[in-house]
Amino acid sequence: MKREPGVVPQTTTARAVRAVQLGLLVNAALVAIKLTAGIVGNTYALVADAAESMTDIISSLVVWGGLRLAEKPPDEDHPFGHGRAEALAAAIVSITLLGAAIAIAVLAVREIRTPHHIPAPFTLLIAGGVLVAKGLLARRVSRVGVATGSTALKGDAFHHLSDALSSLAAFVGIGVALLGNRYLGGSGWESADDWAALIASIVVFANGVHLLRPAINELMDRTPSNGIVEPIASAARATPGVREIEELKVRKAGLGYLVELHVQADPELSLRHAHVLSGRVKQAIRAARPDIQAVLIHMEPYESREE
Repeated sequence: MKREPGVVPQTTTARAVRAVQLGLLVNAALVAIKLTAGIVGNTYALVADAAESMTDIISSLVVWGGLRLAEKPPDEDHPFGHGRAEALAAAIVSITLLGAAIAIAVLAVREIRTPHHIPAPFTLLIAGGVLVAKGLLARRVSRVGVATGSTALKGDAFHHLSDALSSLAAFVGIGVALLGNRYLGGSGWESADDWAALIASIVVFANGVHLLRPAINELMDRTPSNGIVEPIASAARATPGVREIEELKVRKAGLGYLVELHVQADPELSLRHAHVLSGRVKQAIRAARPDIQAVLIHMEPYESREE
């Protein structure tokens, strides 16, 4: 019944970290561009968008730290490893996203009630460029998050997607304000970009809630989907010498999974042969799911239902 600690492949973690670093660089540049354009061009939608990108930077730093901590091997004080750090980072990112959404909504309402100048035309180009950049970044980070199985990285991708949506709202709002001012009566359209920021805050809040759920599920050891559990069960049952399995438990830990199960075998097996069989079951499970970090097997004598 010895637990064999597993280690997440360095290439997997390195790939996730590179995606986070790319997000940091892009966001740092976009914050400066959006904040400057928003202040100079009289559009609060871009200022709010810049604030959302600032939370992206914070969240990316949290994800980076979570990934680095999660890859540390088990030690005396943490015998099950440090995988929870990755889920904790995802939860922090989602809470940051919810806070940013509330802040944007409050400030948008204040700006709607405060008369201000029409946005400068060049801000529409800025919003469009930012939209394209954030959309591409969200797509890339999401792909890496799915490939590595990182909850925190998927959350970071959601953060980038929320920023892209707020940029889309800013683009639409600024466009409406400019077109309304020019073709539909002049004044009265100045707050269109503020309404866009308010709508964007609702979308950002919804994404924050959507992201928080899987992070909480992982922290609460909820059983993964059948797409994870079934291959494990099938591999164990298919191992020669295994009569039946039961009490299969799987939980996510960082970028991998921890498995515990009871394996029933011939009651006449010696202790040595039972130990060898448990090793074969572990090998079969890890062959079916390379992201399995550790497998704990309890060997039991098989008894038919009649017995």
